[in-house]
Parts: sequence; C-alpha cells; structure tokens
Amino acid sequence: MPRTSAPPAVDLTTGRARAAFRKPSAVLSLAAAVCLVAAGCGGSDDTTSGATDTATTSATASTGGDVQAVADAANAFIASLDDDQAALAVLEMTEENATAWSNLPCGQECRGGVPLADLSEDQQALAEELLEAATGSGEAGYQQIEEIRAADDYLNELQETGQGGGPGSGTMPTGMPTGMPTDGAMPSGMPTGMPTDGTRPSGMPTGGAMPGGGGGGDGYGSGLYDLAILGTPGADGTWMLHFGGHHLAVNFTYADGEVSGASPYFVGVEPLTWTADDGTTYAPLQEMADSVKAVTASLSEEELAQAQLTETFSDVLVGPGEDGQFPETQSGVKVGDLTDEQKQLVLAAIRSWVGIVDDAVAEDLMATYESELDDTYVSWSGGTELTEHADYVRIDGPSVWIEFVCQNGIVLSDQIHYHTVYRDKVRDYGGEFSS
Repeated sequence: MPRTSAPPAVDLTTGRARAAFRKPSAVLSLAAAVCLVAAGCGGSDDTTSGATDTATTSATASTGGDVQAVADAANAFIASLDDDQAALAVLEMTEENATAWSNLPCGQECRGGVPLADLSEDQQALAEELLEAATGSGEAGYQQIEEIRAADDYLNELQETGQGGGPGSGTMPTGMPTGMPTDGAMPSGMPTGMPTDGTRPSGMPTGGAMPGGGGGGDGYGSGLYDLAILGTPGADGTWMLHFGGHHLAVNFTYADGEVSGASPYFVGVEPLTWTADDGTTYAPLQEMADSVKAVTASLSEEELAQAQLTETFSDVLVGPGEDGQFPETQSGVKVGDLTDEQKQLVLAAIRSWVGIVDDAVAEDLMATYESELDDTYVSWSGGTELTEHADYVRIDGPSVWIEFVCQNGIVLSDQIHYHTVYRDKVRDYGGEFSS
C-alpha cells in the first residue's frame, strides 16, 4: 500500500496536522482479507451453505461489539458541550434528522451536528475517542476517516496557494462532473427538500444562529466535519451516531444495546493520493479500488459482457437524498455462477466497506452477506480500470449495496477522484425508517 505510516492526527481548531496519532491495531490488505475470508469458509460450496445456517438475516446487524463503551464515550462528549453546542449536536431520533447527510462541503446547510473546528481541544479529543470506539481497526475504519479529513487539509493548502479551484477558491473549476449546475442552483447530492435560500433546514437544531467558521460550506479542512448524536446513548432505546463532511458520511444506529445498522456510509477522496511534508504517501481508498478491480479483472470476456450495464454513471446512484431508491431488478453477472476464487474476491471487496464499523459487528455483517452471496450481482459501466470519469463498479446483493465511481476532479480538475457508497437495503439507519 502507498501509505508508509499512520496519518497524523489533526488540530481541529487550525486544521493542521498534529505529530501524534494512535495507530489502529490492525490493517487488512486485500490479500489478507481474502485469506481471512478463505480461512473462515474453506472456499468450497459446503462453506457457503454452512454460512447460511449460521448467519443472521434479521434487521439487527450484530450483538457483538462494545456498544456500552460507545455509549459511554458519546455521553462523555455530550457532557462536555455548552448549551449552544448541544443544540447543534444532540438531536431527536427522527427520520428527518437521520437522513440529513451529504458528501458535499456544505456544513449545517445540509447536515446536523456541531463542527469539530468549533470545539475546544478537550472536546475534540472526546469526539475522536467516540469515533475511534465506534469504528473498525481496518482500513475502512477510524484510520480512513482521519485520512479523508487530512485530504481536505491538503485541498485547503492547494487553494491557499492558488493551485486549485472548487469551493472557497472563488472560481468554478473546469472538468466539473456531469450534471453539476452552473446557474447557482442547488447541486445534486443535497438531501431531498433542502432549502435553497440559505435558511436552516426544517428539523435541524434550532438553538442559536448558524455557526460560522468551521460550520460554513465555503472550503475544505479537517475541522469542517460535523458530529451529531440522535436520541439518548445507552443500552436501552434507539440512537444514532452521525458524523460527516466533505466526502464522508458515517451513520451508525444502535438499538437496545446492539448495533442495528452501519450504513449509509459514503466515502470519497480528492486527490486519490498525495505525499505529506514528512514524505508519507497516502491513498485512503486504494484498498477499495484494488478490491473491486480484482473482482472485475477475474471475470472472463463472457462474464464481463454479461456484467456490463447500459447506463452511464457520473456519480453514485443511491447517494444522499436517495434512500431506498435501489433498482427493482438486479443487473450484471450473478456471483453464484462464478468460481469459488471469484466469490472470495467479491467477499474481500465487500469487507473493504463493511470494515467501517467495529470489528465484531463487521464479522456478523460479513456472515450475512456471505449467506446471500450466490444471489449477489456484480456490474460495471464505463471502464473497469477506474482511471476515467464515469468508470463505475457495483455490487448488488439481497442486502448489501456498494457503488464505486470515478469523477473529474473539483479542486484538481486535471485528475479524477473517487466517490463510493455502502448501503444495506434492510439495515440502513438500523431499519428504523421505511425505504
């Protein structure tokens, strides 16, 4: 992998890197993920049927994971907030609040939560402890969240030195993705029903004015991410952890002391890779890209033809504001018709996204997706090398839904960048809201 060390933690007040970072305990490479899956299931037809017997297919994602530790961390964070901060960060557990997320750098104009940059250093530390407690130890966990935020610091630095366009630069860059408005209209990707007149969305916290500084949608930076807790964290009832910003939306749902949903999870990155001042090279989504490319590279010419979609996609299909809008008919090549080796590659790819949640819950989710693997489909459009605008790969199962797409760059308009989303057709938002 390009990265040679863990990413630096960031000073969320200044948006600059700090020297220390607690490295996650384990990182799964693509090869390790394949080996782990193969070791657990043996790679034979008997294994798939065995997984079907043991996997849960209920709306509950897992009984594993230390949910109490996450709830304790959430309550410690809440206790640190003043009234104005709490009005932004502590919300009711409603569908309107839960579904208010976006991948755009738009602050409270499109999502709930308190901006990290508006917190004190001690509050920032509590926020990071909460995120680390809730997320996994692999490359799709807390480490990836930190690297996505670090990418925004890199974009901010480029803009400050006049090397990039996009939000905050004062200019509209060339090479905008297909369908981006040029007339001042609300861009695609905003949650349905968002106001276009600058007012606060209905259902968003009403205490105090719209925050300035870190809360604005006027640029990039590691502090321009918002943290919200919906409901009351604990072993009873239903509550959510909601964290997001540019190229990131993390939504975890907890019900009666269990993780009931680890999606929607949106993650993207621009640039695809960069080198920090200390010489460390980062590529936060490289494992995801490699995993889906390994799947498509394993397909024969006949299978590739069967998997090719007729549509062209310049962004994910089921993104923000598109809850439940899955195609009625699955398309592509059926995984049940592939070899055992190809099936393992599909499982390894799925794991690259599911690892966002804590390790125990991820294992339970993977067991469910493995039990449904024969009825899962792989498809693609544009190209499978993931090097050009509108190159697109999809994994579509009875439950799991993953999209990976290339777009023209926004700040670096001569490059592409990635958008991708993981959803669960049954367990999005813990299955609390109808699709």
